[in-house]
Formats: sequence, structure tokens, C-alpha cells
Amino acid sequence: MGKSTSIRVAIIGAGPRGTSVLERLLAHAAAATGPVSLHIDVVDPYPAGPGHVWQPRQSRLFLMNTQSFYPTVIPEDPRLALPLAGTTFNRWRAQQHLDPVPSLTPDELDELAALESRDFPSRALYGRYLRCTVEDLLGQLPDGVTVVFHETAALSVRSAGNGGTGARPTGAGGFAVGLANDTSLTVDSVVLALGHIPSRLNPEQRELQSSAGQLGLRYFPPAVPADVDWSAIPAGEPVLVRGMGLNFFDAMGQLTEGRGGKFVDAGTMLEYQPSGQEPLIVAASRRGTPYRAKAALDGYYPSSVTLRYLTEAALARFAAAGIRPGFDHDLWPLLHRDTLWAYYSTLVRSQPGSIQDVPVFLAALDEALRPHAHSPTKWEDAVESVLAVHVGPRHRLDLLGLASPLAGRSFGARAELDAAVVDYLLDDARRSALGEQDPVKMAIGALHHGRAVLKTAVADDGITDESWVAGLRGWFESFVEGLASGPPALRAEQLAALVRAGLVSFVGPDPRFSVDRRAGCFTAVSPWVGGPPVTATTMVEALAPANRVSANDSPLLQQLLAEGMVRPRLMMTAEGAPVQATGLDVTPHPYRPLAANGSETDGLYILGLQLSAAQWGTAIAAEALQPGGPVYSSGQRTLRDADEIAQAILGDGIKHP
Repeated sequence: MGKSTSIRVAIIGAGPRGTSVLERLLAHAAAATGPVSLHIDVVDPYPAGPGHVWQPRQSRLFLMNTQSFYPTVIPEDPRLALPLAGTTFNRWRAQQHLDPVPSLTPDELDELAALESRDFPSRALYGRYLRCTVEDLLGQLPDGVTVVFHETAALSVRSAGNGGTGARPTGAGGFAVGLANDTSLTVDSVVLALGHIPSRLNPEQRELQSSAGQLGLRYFPPAVPADVDWSAIPAGEPVLVRGMGLNFFDAMGQLTEGRGGKFVDAGTMLEYQPSGQEPLIVAASRRGTPYRAKAALDGYYPSSVTLRYLTEAALARFAAAGIRPGFDHDLWPLLHRDTLWAYYSTLVRSQPGSIQDVPVFLAALDEALRPHAHSPTKWEDAVESVLAVHVGPRHRLDLLGLASPLAGRSFGARAELDAAVVDYLLDDARRSALGEQDPVKMAIGALHHGRAVLKTAVADDGITDESWVAGLRGWFESFVEGLASGPPALRAEQLAALVRAGLVSFVGPDPRFSVDRRAGCFTAVSPWVGGPPVTATTMVEALAPANRVSANDSPLLQQLLAEGMVRPRLMMTAEGAPVQATGLDVTPHPYRPLAANGSETDGLYILGLQLSAAQWGTAIAAEALQPGGPVYSSGQRTLRDADEIAQAILGDGIKHP
């Protein structure tokens, strides 16, 4: 088999991406026409399949941000080697209704009994699916393949070909993988599927943590929500929670329902019945409001929205013309057009009386949106002229304003702010319930479609460095996440109920945080809200650890960086200044890291979050194919990446028919 009688592989990280690599290695081994000798070591202190984030024993109040029909770790691409076992989460869920796995717990059976395709499952249940997938794979091991799981941490990866340190030249053989249990593995190839890793705090967070230690305050730094000891937050006292993204709703659930409270349907709206064990949550974020909630849809993407401008065909035209597009100049104008068309075409469909002469309006809008290579007029001006004639102010779309609903407003007191946020939450939940009939949600739906195309457009140096830094990551990422990455609509209704119950209030936009050493408390204040600062002796960062390799607190990644086997990617700004990107510097797929000296580290592969400088949207793993829905090439990109890694590892050692 090539240069060795047996191929030995170490997969470091046993979460969904590590599981995908394992599954692809087994699939290719099974497809081989000759004898196979393959040994796979899987290294992770957490059980294989769920890994760290998807532990089956975590609170069932932690929900996935996608519905049952969405996720999978098993590819559905007929061009790839046939899977040995496993299926999508949704098919696994349906199978459990008919023939449940004997190891399922009563809580898992109860959740499955009520869970439908469009419901949001708990992360714990998804973890059980991942574990069952691994077990199914192990039951179908091809002849000649062995798998050993090491429930410990990998502390180092060093080349066995040059004295055990530094970068390994192409063609050199073998790695030594040092484990936390004082053992070592000798392997031919290593896959780093590290997922979420610990991160050092930024200077402000370090100061808050240090001050908390000195003053006896409670400070909870960014963390995976299942790792937080929520019971350490006292009842009846204010707790300052920074961040109103997805982690905020995890904190909200643990501090309310997790304390024994209940949400009840009061007919016209949701009400909350407290247990008396809740703290008083004071929430803060830059926008001053939570992410917008997801619309009620039959699929992952709204079926009434089809991209007309930012399409994969448009990307092909850029490539054919030899153009490496910029985000602000080339890609965003196309997606902006799609968003406007989605909004106004939904408006005339769902609110027929809102616009007179609908056919004339749509024809004029279509003409104004159409890209013209030699038009002296800006397309935005042409669209504005059409809207001025046909659409009244009440029905106009303020796209950028959707992400900042409190912009331009000030409040005399926090009670006024709280009332405004409740109005926003209820309006957003109402729009979500309308689904494909709401113009705002369909404009957001176009952005959601667009993200799938953008992932393909920007991958592997697909856009210029300066537009990645200033455009995609500079403003668009936070903008689109606040609109299209929100929680189920139920969470917005629950939050509004908690505000009405007096258990949640808000700081306001652009908050500033500090420590009042004389009073011995954390403080937060918004320049747009009157009244005294918020004070609390407990502060929670409702954020995940930063996904930035240069700030990592992983012994393994620190060793690889220190010894020059990997390096962060540098990108150039428009001014020509180098800036350090969040991810590692890698070759095009299959992703091998570049060493400090720029050489390729052969035999070492990267998959997942540490590719955030080569791919965009690495937090989402793989999307199952939706019957009747669009199929974007980015949907199962991670699974194809895992397949390419498996093929590169096996190389000529395994022959396919």
C-alpha cells in the first residue's frame, strides 16, 4: 500500500467534522477493490460523535438554531463514495418513531415523540444522533480497518521526519502525536478537526475578570453554554448579560425555565409564571435588541424567493472574465438587488392595495434593478426613482435599518426602552408567523439565500483581501447574522413575556461597561438612555469563545504555532497594511496548513472553524438536501472537504473500481 504496509491516521477532534472524516475514510476503504490496511486513531476528551458542543447530557433547553430537516453528517452526493451507514438527522428522527435505539433515555424518547420535521431539536438530541451515527459506522467496519478512540486531549503534533520539531518538508514521513495521558501516537497523517477551542480573553475582558477577582464579584467569560455553572448566579439579584445573539437565549432559558418557571399561553399572548428563583436579567448589546427571529417556513430557504442576480451563474461569469470580485463593489450590489426584489414582489403579493398599477411597478422595478454595463446612472438612483412614484413611505424598505431597529432613537428612562424592545419583539414574532407572506421576512430570506452563494464566492481566495477585511467581515457579517441567524420565533415571544413579568430589562444601544470599585459592582450605561447606570455584582458574557487562532488557548494549537508548523493568515487592507485574519493559512482544498516559512505541511489537514480565513460561515457544518428546495454547492461543502481529505490520506494505497 504505497510506501507503507499500513496507513495510520489520527483525527484530532471527534465532533461532527471529525466524525465526517472518519465516515469518509471508512466509505473509501469499503469501496476499495484490493486489500485494505488502515488504522484510525480518534483523539478527543469528549465522546466521539457529539464531541464537546453536542453532549447528549446537556440541558434540553439548549436548542439547535436549525430545524430537524436541516442538519446531517452523512453526504448525499452520488459522486462521492457510498456511505456505509448513517443518514440525515431528520431521517434518523423518523426512524426512532418506528424503531427506537435501545440506548435512548426516557428524556430523549419524550423529545422524539413530540419532535416534528419543522421543530427545533435540542442540542442534546442532535448529540445523540451523532453518537448513534458513530456506533452505526463502527458496526460496519470494512475488513482491514481498525479504529481506536482516545478520550484524552492531544497536546502536540510534531514531525517524525526532522527530529520532532518544526515544519515537515513535503514527502517526509510520519507524525508523533503527544497525548495528555503521557502516551504518544505515531501516524502517517493528522487531521485537525478541533471545533470550538478555548480562547484568551481580550484586554477589556481580562480587566473585568481581574477586577471581579479583587472585589469578590462574579464574572462569567465567553464559554460554550453547556460548560457554564448557571446555578452560581444568585436568585433575586440583577445579572448583567452582554450579548443578545444566540448565546443570550441559552442564558435566558437557563435562568428562567431552568429555574422552574413556566411559560403559559394566555390566549392573546404568552405569559411567564416565575418560580421565585430567577435573577433579574439586564441585557446589553451594540444594537440594543436581540437577533431577529426566524420566519415560519416549510424549508430552510423561503420557496417564494429565488435569487435573480447573485447566482452561481453570475460567479461563473466573473471567473470566465478573469475577475476576482470585490465584496462591496461586485457581490453586495447583486445581493442588494435580490433583497429589494424579494421585498417588493412579496409586498404586492401579500398586500395588494399597497401599490397601484402593480404590473407597471414591477416592470419598472425590474428594469431599474437590471445590471447595465454602460449605464451612466447609478442603479440605486434608478430604483429610488421608481419607488418614489409607486410606493408610499409606510411601505418602503429600510434594509440597513432592519438590523438596527433602535437607531436614531433616544429614551428618557429604561422603562421606555423596555417597552420599545417589547414592541419590536412582538412585531418581529408576528412577521415570523406570516412566513412567506411577510415582505420583511422575505427580504431577509433573500439574504439567507445569498449567504449560501457567498460562501462559494469567497472560498479559497475568491474575493480580494481588502474586501474580505473591510466588507464581508467588516460590516456585512454582523449585519446579516443579526437578521438571518436568529432564534425560533417562540424565543422572541418568551423574551417579551419575561420583560412584562419584570424579570428582563435592557441597557440600550452602544453600551459601555466598567467596574465601580468604590461601590463594588459592574456597571453598564447607554448614551441613548436616560437614568442611572445599571449595576450588578454578576456579569455574564453571552458569547462563544473567540474563533481567532492567534488568540487561542489550546496547548496543541499553541505548540503548532510556536514551532512554525502552522501560521495565521495575513490579509492586506486597501491601504496595503497586513492584518492577521482569524484562521490559519492553508493551501486550497484539501486544506493543508502553510508553515511559518511558507512551505506546505504535507500530511497535515485542517477542517472546520480554523479555516475561517479560507472559507466564510464555517460554524455551519452541512445541510441535508431539501426536497424541492434549492441545492447550493456550499450546502455540503464540509462533507466534500472531508471526502477530499480522506482521498488525499489514502492516496494510491487504496484502489477504487
